[in-house]
Amino acid sequence: MVDRQLTYVQAIADGLVQAMEDPRVLLMGEGVDNITGIYGTILPSFKRFGPQRVIDTPLSENGLTGIAIGAAMDGLRPVLFHQRNDFMLLTMDQLVNNAAKFRYISAGVHKVPLTVVSFIARKPGEGAQHSQSLQSLFAHIPGLKVVMPATPYDAKGLLLSAIADDDPVIVLYHRALFEQKDHVPEELYEIPLGQARVAWVGSDITIVAVSAVLQNALEVAEQLENEVSVEVIDLCSIRPLDSRVILESVAKTRRLIVADTGWRSFGVSAEVIALVCENLYLDRKPQRIALPEVPAPATPYLLKNYHPSTEQIIEEVRAMMA
Repeated sequence: MVDRQLTYVQAIADGLVQAMEDPRVLLMGEGVDNITGIYGTILPSFKRFGPQRVIDTPLSENGLTGIAIGAAMDGLRPVLFHQRNDFMLLTMDQLVNNAAKFRYISAGVHKVPLTVVSFIARKPGEGAQHSQSLQSLFAHIPGLKVVMPATPYDAKGLLLSAIADDDPVIVLYHRALFEQKDHVPEELYEIPLGQARVAWVGSDITIVAVSAVLQNALEVAEQLENEVSVEVIDLCSIRPLDSRVILESVAKTRRLIVADTGWRSFGVSAEVIALVCENLYLDRKPQRIALPEVPAPATPYLLKNYHPSTEQIIEEVRAMMA
């Protein structure tokens, strides 16, 4: 097998081109025909399929989401791009009241095979309105599926599964992962939605990691290898949530830390801990590592202490193992 190494961005682009071999698949969004091709993810698709299949849209998030929903209900499989997931707040009426509900209120007659692709930022200068990680907001809604690929391999595989799915799926990519490289097969492959992954096998403590924080969790497992046996779960899918993989791991380790890219309160970390506590008895209280309860600062001097870090997770692991 050829070790084909692609970056996170290249893997997304690779998946889009392969998905568009199906003539029902089209790409649309604000600035998709821009020279940057939305961070480079759309450039190969635009070059191959042109503006008839890669469609630049007006600056009207709610309106174009409605157009995409209609296209999906009419037999197409649109992939709608939002360059930041913060902008998806302008689409909530369409996503929550239409895309998520039509299959239910039509007793299964109408399907909405819509894929919404968006991006989470984490760098100085983005500030309070462009640095949010809003997965728990979208995952709260029955009828919406939410996935967060943390590796190039998953970036392609989960995207292809989302496009093939008959329900609306939100794919949230993290810009902190753009330069990460991984083996990505050339052929078309799908990763089932709702499937978590054991990224590092251990026996003393479980860390459930979301999106970009997976890299920190893996660094912790490696750095503490001679001190603590850490098991790392890459959550991959926020909704549906893979309760089996989580519970099997925590049943073995009886200790749990959840590291999330979103805020602590009412978030993914709270949901995972609730799932575990409803089903298992633990040796120590579970802990959450997430964003502090304030909007993201723009200055790098404050930002360096804002997002979860490897050092923060190590400190929590040692405290729990003491």
